Amino acid sequence: MTAEPHASHGLDELCEAGSALYARALREGRVPREDAGQAPCLLDSELLYPEVEAPHWLRPTSPAVALPRIRETIHGRIAAELRREGRLAARFQLLAEITPGRLPAPAPSSVTTLNGLPEINEAITKALAASSREALAVQPGGARLPEALAQSLANAQGLLSRGGRMRTLYQHTTRHSLPVLAYYEQLKGDTEVRTLDEVTERLFVFDRTVAFIPASKDRTQALEVRHPALVDYFTATFWRLWRMATPMYPQTAPQPAENGITTRQHAIAGLLVEGLTDAEIATRLGMNIRTARVHIAKLAATLGSNSRAQLGYLIGQSGILDRPQQDLRSLA
Repeated sequence: MTAEPHASHGLDELCEAGSALYARALREGRVPREDAGQAPCLLDSELLYPEVEAPHWLRPTSPAVALPRIRETIHGRIAAELRREGRLAARFQLLAEITPGRLPAPAPSSVTTLNGLPEINEAITKALAASSREALAVQPGGARLPEALAQSLANAQGLLSRGGRMRTLYQHTTRHSLPVLAYYEQLKGDTEVRTLDEVTERLFVFDRTVAFIPASKDRTQALEVRHPALVDYFTATFWRLWRMATPMYPQTAPQPAENGITTRQHAIAGLLVEGLTDAEIATRLGMNIRTARVHIAKLAATLGSNSRAQLGYLIGQSGILDRPQQDLRSLA
């Protein structure tokens, strides 16, 4: 019987055959090249790559390296769609001006640019105050200022009092932030917090009808998004990350160490192999550079490394990046 042809799909949509073969490669360390015929997407996305000395064998890319690449693809696609919608809106605005008497009044834009922190904060506060069902938030970075937390307390409690729920994703460094823990202890209602080593840029989604994302690196510009397809996409991205995250509140799940290497050090090992500097690692993981260097030093001591170059080699030889930290089905 002839096997069905492999359907083309994006990097962030692991097919059933690809997920099974990738999981097998992670368990066994490598798979024969001919087996990739059933899932060519793994080669196209570089989740499998040929051995240098034996190209008829394929080795798996570590999930710790593959996941940031998948996230980058998702973010790029979102940005491209927003730019495309902006160009379309501008073009139709010009067309509307040609025959203003024959066309109905233009509908409100589904993507609005917000300029300056006061305007951004006001729009988010209004959206939260108008919500009654759900507030989803991704908050990168470690510490949160107590003043900022205090300002949002009343609106957050208002949503919970209306029967809504709150779900928030932070980075693992927030697990040691007393102001954040104190903030959630004050809230009464359906509230949960989880953490990951790396999260997306800041994201808010309210009642699955409006989302807010940064539009500039310094966060002085933001986009208010009301396009249903984009809001659904942001919501799906949030829940995909949520399933991979570690509970922090109301019940704290421990972050286990394996062979003396903690979850945090595992994430740092993956970034070291990518070639990132200490400062870049600190930024990606939401910690200060001093803390990042302490973790790197502990990782080096555990692996018996005497230099940065040797540390990268020992990470590769140890196989710690070949052990998946999450169920592969969460990527599908």
